[in-house]
Amino acid sequence: MLDLIIIGGGPAGLTAAIYAGRSRLETLLIEKLAVGGRILMSETIENYPGFPGGVSTQELMGRMEAQVKELGVKIVSDEVLDLDCHKKTVKVTNEIYQARAVIIASGARPRKLNIPGEEKYTGRGVSYCATCDGPFFKEKKVVIVGGGNAVAEEAIYLSRFASSVSVIHRRQDLRAAAILQEKMQENKKINFILSSVVTGIKGLQKVEAVTIKDVASGKEKDFNCDGVFIYIGYEPETTFLKGKLGMDEAGFMVTDENMATSAEGVFACGDCRKKGLYQVINACADGAVAADSAYKFIAAKGK
Repeated sequence: MLDLIIIGGGPAGLTAAIYAGRSRLETLLIEKLAVGGRILMSETIENYPGFPGGVSTQELMGRMEAQVKELGVKIVSDEVLDLDCHKKTVKVTNEIYQARAVIIASGARPRKLNIPGEEKYTGRGVSYCATCDGPFFKEKKVVIVGGGNAVAEEAIYLSRFASSVSVIHRRQDLRAAAILQEKMQENKKINFILSSVVTGIKGLQKVEAVTIKDVASGKEKDFNCDGVFIYIGYEPETTFLKGKLGMDEAGFMVTDENMATSAEGVFACGDCRKKGLYQVINACADGAVAADSAYKFIAAKGK
């Protein structure tokens, strides 16, 4: 039996693994995608302490992974299908693991608009990752939907390739940090379509236009473009836990200040947890707290 299983290898899971390894817990980390998680969909992190000018996500996550391996934590690439909170057993594709404690750091996935054409043109002009697909839109006209920090960061990134980047947001004011808004305003390739929503995506074999509705008047018009990048928030990767642990209506895990869930010995951290701010810095903080709480739980039970 293992001491600890960590589900998810993003910033929260990797930090938890570092702290668990330093506590000499026999730990297994399971990640279904690339180690580093969805943060790798962004090219750089500009607000991580200690890196003026920003740091490459590949570099930061690579360094964290190296720390984890240096501490002897085993990493497995697989998808978690089920968790028995009582027995602390974790089922993956062809294996079942058991531990004394479990940390859930499964993260979140991009939320979809759920409008006509979105599914049809995903991979044919519709994208949720500018870093992944931006280079395909060299000298093309693209739109980006949303108003938060991710939209600002990716709009600036897309402007390297696209001939124009139109930011469409349902409110009159963006929610992005002031410094990012300033950078967008200074960028001649970026323009704004505010108080508007996208109601449809059109084309023949690929994206050719979006339908935009003015929130105030309700009037709709087609806007020609070659690509649509969607950044309207995230949904937690907690489907496999439904009915097993306390969650809010959106499916985010509910924890106390020690990252403890409603099940004894099961902890949650990072973007799968209900909180007010979703950033790498506090995902890492969550992971440290979760690992410390797991260590204390295991010690109390008499490892």
